[in-house]
Amino acid sequence: MTASNASAQRSGVRSKTLRMAAVQEMAGLLRLLFETEREFIRTATVLIPRVGDVELKYLLCQHVWESAGHARLLRERGSEMSGFGKGDSVRSDIAKLFEEAIRPEDEMECLAGFYRVIKPAILDAYRHYLEATHHLADWPSRHLVQEFVADEERHLEEVRPYLSEANAYPLLRYLSCVLDSMGGLLGERPAVDLSEDFRWAQDSQKYSHPLTCNRGDYPICSSVFGHNPEEDPIVREWLEDPDTDARVIRLMIYVWLMMELDAVDYLATVFYDTREAPFDLHYDLARHLWDESRHSAFGFRQLPRLGVDLNTLEHSLDLYNILIHMSPPERYAMMTMEFESGSFPTKAKIMDRVRELNDFEADTLLAFDRNDEQNHVRYGHRWLPEILKLFGETRPVEEFVAATRERFGELEGLYGGKVPHSLPPEERLTGKRICSLAGLTK
Repeated sequence: MTASNASAQRSGVRSKTLRMAAVQEMAGLLRLLFETEREFIRTATVLIPRVGDVELKYLLCQHVWESAGHARLLRERGSEMSGFGKGDSVRSDIAKLFEEAIRPEDEMECLAGFYRVIKPAILDAYRHYLEATHHLADWPSRHLVQEFVADEERHLEEVRPYLSEANAYPLLRYLSCVLDSMGGLLGERPAVDLSEDFRWAQDSQKYSHPLTCNRGDYPICSSVFGHNPEEDPIVREWLEDPDTDARVIRLMIYVWLMMELDAVDYLATVFYDTREAPFDLHYDLARHLWDESRHSAFGFRQLPRLGVDLNTLEHSLDLYNILIHMSPPERYAMMTMEFESGSFPTKAKIMDRVRELNDFEADTLLAFDRNDEQNHVRYGHRWLPEILKLFGETRPVEEFVAATRERFGELEGLYGGKVPHSLPPEERLTGKRICSLAGLTK
C-alpha cells in the first residue's frame, strides 16, 4: 500500500467516525447509564440483609429488579447503536463511587447515601440524556428513558419515609464530592478535583457481609420448623398429615412463605460476591430476589387477615447464619439445588389441601409461588456452572452440590440453633395457637 493510499484510508475512517459522531455520543451516554444501573444492582443489594424494616427490604428488592430491567433495555438499545461497546464490564470510576457508598457501618447512613446522593444523580443523568438527544432521531432511546425517569422519581418517593430528616451524614457530603470529581455520572458538568486530604475508604476497608441479618424490632429464633406444637409454629408432621385441618395447613404455609425472607437476605449477598459475572446472571438473580420478596410478602400480608399478630411470629435466622459462612457458589447451590428443588413434593400436598377451602386468593398465591420456584431451579441449572467457573471450581456440578450438602450439615452444627427465642411459648405463635386461630384443637 502506498503512503498516499494509507493516508486516504485513514482519512476515510475519520470521515466515517465523524458521520456517526451523533450516534456514538448518545451510545456512549447509554453505556454509562447501563454501567451505573448494573453497579447499583450489585451494591444496593448488600443493604437488604443490613436493614431491619421488612417493608424496606421488599422495596429494595423491587427497586433492584426494576433497575435490572433498566439495564437490560439500555443494553438492548445500545447494541443497536454504533459505539456502545461490547461486554458487561463497569469502568473503575463508577465502581469506586458505589463501593464507597456501602462502607459505613450504619445501614441507614448507607441507605441515605444511595437515595439522597446516588439515586438523584441517576435521575439527573436520565434527564440530561433527554435534553442532549434528538427527540425524533433517537425516539427509541427517549421512550425508554422517559419511563426510567418516572421509575427513579417513584423510587425516591417510596424510600423517603424511611430516611431520617438529618442531613449531617458524612457519607452524603463524601459521595457528593466523588460525583463532583466525575462531573456527574455522565460528565454532564465540569469536574471538580478531590481535595488533597480525600481518602478512599475502600483502599483501607474491605467490605464484609454481616454475620447475621437484621430483622428490626421483630422477635427472632433459630427456626420456625419443628415437631412440638407447644413450641413451634410449623409442625413438620402436621404439614403432610391428612388429618390436619386445611385451615391449619393454610396458616402454616403462610408462615413458611413469610419466612422466605431468609432467602431474600442470603440471596442478596451473592450479587456483590460475583462482580465479574455476566450481566444476564445478575439479571436473573434480581428476578429471583424480587420473587422471593413477593413470596415473603404473601405471608406478611395474609397472616394478619387470618388473625395473626405479626409481633408474635418469631423470624428464623438459621439459614442466613449458616450460609453466610459458605462461599457464594455454595450459597447459591444450596438455595436452588437443595432448598427450592426439595420443597416441591411437600408444597404440592399443601396446595391440594388448601384447595379444600375454596380460597381463591390462597390458591393463586401458592400457584405463583410454585411457578416462580420452578423458574428458580432452572436458574440454578443455568448459572451455577458459571458461578463455579468464576471461583475456579473444577468439580462437576453434581459432585459440588453433594459436597456442599455435606458441608452445610457440618456448618449447621457450628452455627445453627444458636439464636434463642425472643418470646416465651405463651406469647409467640405456635402450632397450638395456630389451631386456636383456626377455631380448632389438635
